[in-house]
Amino acid sequence: MTQTTAGQTEAGTGARTTDKPFGPVAAVFLAAGIGAVILGILTTLAEANEDVKSALEWSKSVGPLTGKTILASAGFFVSWLILHIVLRRKDPSPKSVFVWTGILIAIGLVLTFPTLFQAFAPEE
Repeated sequence: MTQTTAGQTEAGTGARTTDKPFGPVAAVFLAAGIGAVILGILTTLAEANEDVKSALEWSKSVGPLTGKTILASAGFFVSWLILHIVLRRKDPSPKSVFVWTGILIAIGLVLTFPTLFQAFAPEE
């Protein structure tokens, strides 16, 4: 019989097993949520303000989507690095991490819906 709890020995091997902390996994999940929120905020800002829209237009053929996705990706990677450093030896509750990730992704998703960001668009 094999035991997988921390500090238990595996039958037949005599080797001690240790569970790895959930912190590094939590970091990438939360960073994904943060990246989604950044993308949603940039989408809404680009519709609400022509200056922001033109500032995010790094490629004429793609439009402001270029800046939005690059900045959201950068936000993901930077937040992943920071969260990994903060959480690398911690063991947060997976349930709370998944709930917060879901909340962040939902916020980011809602901010990308045209009915929401068009409400902030300037009148033509």
